[in-house]
Amino acid sequence: MIRLMKSKNNSGEKEGTSVVNRRLFLRSAGLATSLGTIVISAACSDDDPDPMIPGTGDAVDLGSGDIGVLNYAYALEQLEAAFYTQVIATPYAGMTDAEKTILTDIRDHEVIHREFFKTALGDKAIKGLTPNFAAIDFTKRDAVLGAAKLFEDTGVAAYNGAGKLIKDDGYLLLAGKIVSVEARHAAVIRDLIKPKSADFAGDDILNGDGMDKAVAPADILAAVKGYVKDTITGANVGK
Repeated sequence: MIRLMKSKNNSGEKEGTSVVNRRLFLRSAGLATSLGTIVISAACSDDDPDPMIPGTGDAVDLGSGDIGVLNYAYALEQLEAAFYTQVIATPYAGMTDAEKTILTDIRDHEVIHREFFKTALGDKAIKGLTPNFAAIDFTKRDAVLGAAKLFEDTGVAAYNGAGKLIKDDGYLLLAGKIVSVEARHAAVIRDLIKPKSADFAGDDILNGDGMDKAVAPADILAAVKGYVKDTITGANVGK
């Protein structure tokens, strides 16, 4: 894990201590390939359970400052990873090979994102959350793709809304790299629902200037609270 540490600059002076050391966090981006290989190898069997240890359904405080923002992203990635893991473990009726390939790729990406944040945050990471997907009928294509659309659109809006709260430019760069992947997910899910249409970038998610929506953490947490048993508190995210 990446832990709290002090380092020295070229002049020999101690740099400021941070709950997540910036250099180590940025270096952890290099884990993406090796970590991704490990995670995907573990996830490729449809019979394998989600490696995330389930939570107990209690209160979770995301924390403050940049750590709060990172934990906020980690919470959302946990939810998405758990959802797509369930989708592939119990394929809906009539799922085509092409659809399974796409949804499996998305699952693997979300698991990598989740594990990336968990590793980077170290002992500052929140616990594993307990998802609540009781309202989703995983046997039906429309229900699964509709939920996937909700999660992906919400994820993009969440990263966009949290960007202005990030104080460290390095964290902002990494968030930008991840949100671009989430946007690709959102587009392909929308295309699965309405093939060869303009819905991949519909007016419901883009404004008149061609910009994606940006939604504040409080509104995002309210929107997804029905899909997680834990009570997530994000009042101090970015503060």
